[in-house]
Amino acid sequence: MKSEKPNIILIMTDEMRGDCLGIAGHPDVKTPYLDSLASHGTLFTNAYSACPTCVPARAVLHTGLSQEHTGKVGYQDRVDWNYGCTMAGEIAKAGYYTHCVGKMHVHPLRNYMGFHNVRLHDGYLHEYRWTNVPYSESQVIADDYYWWLKQEKGIDADPTETGLDCNGWTARPWQYEEKYHPTNWAVTESIDFLRRRDPRQPFFLMTSFVRPHAPFDAPQVYFDLYKDKDLSPAAVGDWDDRERLNREGYYYSSQTGPRDEELLRQQRVGYYACITHIDHQIGRLIGALIENQLMDNTIIMFTSDHGDMMGDHAHCMKARPYQGSIHIPMFISGPERLVGKWRSKSDRLVELRDVMPTLLDAIHAPIPAHLDGASLLQNNDREFLHGEHTLGEESTQFIVTKTDKYIWYSQTGKELYFDLAKDPKETHNAISDAQYAQRICQLRSVLIQQLAGREEGYTDGEKLIVGRTPVTCLSNALDKNCP
Repeated sequence: MKSEKPNIILIMTDEMRGDCLGIAGHPDVKTPYLDSLASHGTLFTNAYSACPTCVPARAVLHTGLSQEHTGKVGYQDRVDWNYGCTMAGEIAKAGYYTHCVGKMHVHPLRNYMGFHNVRLHDGYLHEYRWTNVPYSESQVIADDYYWWLKQEKGIDADPTETGLDCNGWTARPWQYEEKYHPTNWAVTESIDFLRRRDPRQPFFLMTSFVRPHAPFDAPQVYFDLYKDKDLSPAAVGDWDDRERLNREGYYYSSQTGPRDEELLRQQRVGYYACITHIDHQIGRLIGALIENQLMDNTIIMFTSDHGDMMGDHAHCMKARPYQGSIHIPMFISGPERLVGKWRSKSDRLVELRDVMPTLLDAIHAPIPAHLDGASLLQNNDREFLHGEHTLGEESTQFIVTKTDKYIWYSQTGKELYFDLAKDPKETHNAISDAQYAQRICQLRSVLIQQLAGREEGYTDGEKLIVGRTPVTCLSNALDKNCP
């Protein structure tokens, strides 16, 4: 006897740019299986991550709240996640068995966030590999993939043997057989869940990949797909800090990326290789769903926690307010009776906070009234999105709309404005262009309204105040009884 309720699968990548899908028009990256899924549903072309690093972005995803209400407005490990209302928890209340495979990046590491079970792999987390970390919080103990790899390959097996850094721009192919790669492991574990599930109960499966986040270490065959291609160049603008690139571009994990053009090319080859590797493994998961006769009653949603600058504007990694960092892929796929019109694209302004209410709406479960997100299955649309990220002297606040973006550096007062409709690659900072003066003033006022009453004191309600000390976790993130 099969469940009559639709199953849900949330597929998530880490650090995948919103433009890196074939169906999104990327000139280089090939993603045939993701394109296939996206064509059986709705692709959201204006999807964003409002606080673009792993910890704050995933807090938003799991709670349906804005970054201000999760309290996590920057990256900080080892802060307890005490949210009482979570995506998996609410879906479980609706009668679903909930299971996650792969990356969670919560604290403590084995915090299940409402899932009934988690097969964990968070990638390399520096603070959880330190020698003074308690035994149960050590990643080599708490992380299921690391535990499994040592059982398979020996006690000294470790993906770090290649010397690649988890935030670096160096790249090289995977050192073991492909089946031992964490991308394959995530799908193998997901397929095994399909074998072991109770077919009478609907399920929510989250398959959460660590890649294409560094290290860029896909198997050799995927490097071979890109190593001889004439790849499109990184975006260049009239506001780029090339001097900083020349100064810092020799460091293997510099936030500027490498100054050497060949090393930048190798990074992009490795990044694209990781994406196509993930795509082919998603094809493997699709095959298992077909064999288990589940495709006609399963809703699949796909997204990423944030992007990667990938050398655009002399920047690398994430945490930046620019498109490479904040623009993410997002689509919902499945039978038309469950997800609506196929082969459609929506330019609605959407964010990770919308995933939780969307999945609850898809299964006709109650959506908690306190959520900041809105279901993508309804005709909700927002005029703007407020985003931010603490990053020391480079801490930023931004307002993005479907057509433009205003950025404010809170420690220096530097401002940028981009007309995204005319300049999607952000090549010209139009902050001083007279034709945009009124619009810039309007967006600045929106940011002031969004920051009014915040504990950092970024505004007095009338103007932005430069130099207020940024914090990574607001006081509500430290509350033991978060909503």
